[in-house]
Amino acid sequence: MNQDQLKRSAAEAALAYLLPRLERDTIVGIGTGSTANHFIDLLASVRHLFDGAVASSNASAQRLRRLGVPVFDLNAVPDVAVYVDGADEVNAARQLIKGGGGALTREKIVAASAREFVCIVDSSKFVTTLGAFPLPVEVIPMARGLVGRALRDLGGQPALRDGVTTDNGNLIIDVHGLRITDPRALEAQLNNIVGTVCNGIFAANAADVVFAAGPEGVKRW
Repeated sequence: MNQDQLKRSAAEAALAYLLPRLERDTIVGIGTGSTANHFIDLLASVRHLFDGAVASSNASAQRLRRLGVPVFDLNAVPDVAVYVDGADEVNAARQLIKGGGGALTREKIVAASAREFVCIVDSSKFVTTLGAFPLPVEVIPMARGLVGRALRDLGGQPALRDGVTTDNGNLIIDVHGLRITDPRALEAQLNNIVGTVCNGIFAANAADVVFAAGPEGVKRW
C-alpha cells in the first residue's frame, strides 16, 4: 500500500468505529487535510444516518457540501459528538502536532468542543518524541516579529510560511528544531506569548482514540 491508501484505511477504520453511534441528531466534527478528506468522502456515503457536520476549515466545509453533507456553524449546534482529523505527528500518549494544512486554530476549537476526538493517521506519523515536524504557530500579523523572537528564545528556528493566510486572516510561523519532551508544558508556554493565536501542539486536549494504518493493518490505541 502507498501512503494515500494507508490514509484511506485509517479513515475506513474510524468510520467503522463510529457507525454504531451515528444517529439522526448527531453532529460530526471534521478536520482538514488529505487524511480528513478520505474520511469526508466515506462519511458522505452514510450521510442519511446523522444530522450534519461542523468543519474546521473552509476547504473541508466546501468538500462536505459538495458531497451532500449539511454543514453547520459551531455556535449553532448544541453538541458535537465526535471530531475526526489527521495529524502531522502522534506519540504513544496520543498527543499530536497538527497544523500542516494551516487550520490548527479551528481544528483545536472543534476538537475541544467534541465529546470524543478520533485521530486517523498512517503509521509514518508515529514518533517517540514530538518535534521533528516543524511546529505551526498561528500569529496575529502585527506580532510576527515579536512572536518569532520569543520562539528563538525557546530554542526554535522560526520560519514564516510564505504566501499563507489562515481562514482567520492570520499568519503561520513554522518552528523547526524543537524536541518536545513535555508537550503540555510547551503548549501552555507558547499560548502565553503575546500575539500568538494558537499553536499546533494538541496535548491538553489529546486524541481519545488513534487509528494508525501501516503495512500490517490498522492499529488502534
